[in-house]
Amino acid sequence: MSFRKPTSIKDFLLHLGVLIGSSALIVIIVFYVWLPISTNHGETITVPDIKGMTVDELDEFLGKRNLRFEATADSSYSPDHPPLAVLRQVPKPNTKVKENRKIYVTLNAESPPKVRMPKVEDLSLKSAMMVLKSYDLKLGEVKYVADVFFGVVHEAKLNGRTVLEGEKIEKGSVIDLVAGDGYGNTQFQSPNLIGLDQEEAEVAIIGSGLKIGKIEITDKALAGFAALDSAGNDILEYRSIAPGTVQQQYPRPERSVKIGDPIDIWIYKPDSVSNTATILDNQ
Repeated sequence: MSFRKPTSIKDFLLHLGVLIGSSALIVIIVFYVWLPISTNHGETITVPDIKGMTVDELDEFLGKRNLRFEATADSSYSPDHPPLAVLRQVPKPNTKVKENRKIYVTLNAESPPKVRMPKVEDLSLKSAMMVLKSYDLKLGEVKYVADVFFGVVHEAKLNGRTVLEGEKIEKGSVIDLVAGDGYGNTQFQSPNLIGLDQEEAEVAIIGSGLKIGKIEITDKALAGFAALDSAGNDILEYRSIAPGTVQQQYPRPERSVKIGDPIDIWIYKPDSVSNTATILDNQ
């Protein structure tokens, strides 16, 4: 194809107009026809949330959505997810992407890394819990033992055995703690509550450093009181009690208890108020 050399200004402007029009037509075709077709212009896919899914599930799940994935070289560990589960993804969920876009995923390690057991002995429970969390360890049960200092950690246990400071254990391990109960080993005799009304009994329990345990209702009007027989032996003498008073207690009077122990009491409350005991009351 050859172009005739313009012989006049009019001829030159005509050639220039043809050239500009051709260029504009090419630009329109390239940017508004060819590129949209070749790049699926305007067709996007919403990235799904694949966190928690395992590698075995990703191929089929993403393939149905015209997406791909690639695992990054980095790995992490979470005890709350199975091995090789997705912990992080790029792009993030709900991002708009083109078809066949690759999703980069960070997978959970196949086996948990190990950490050295931190020192928790002699720490308060609150401090020990913070230390365990900072080492990616979980708090299990807290068992209390006699100690005048409440909440001071005596030892740490893993699967029922004592775990020592510096011992290598898996991240995510559940650590049980043994701590002081704040009461110590002080033991004394339980107070005698038989025959007291409920309010008096509760005041006596709390005043002795004990805890109110279960409060049961009974229809028995006879209660056993400590007495001596003719030979001087300790016996229980059954006498009638008034409604609303303690008929029985556990532990029984003068049994060995320690501060903080619960005391259960049974309160006599008959169906019809009567102070007259019958033979059935003692059965």
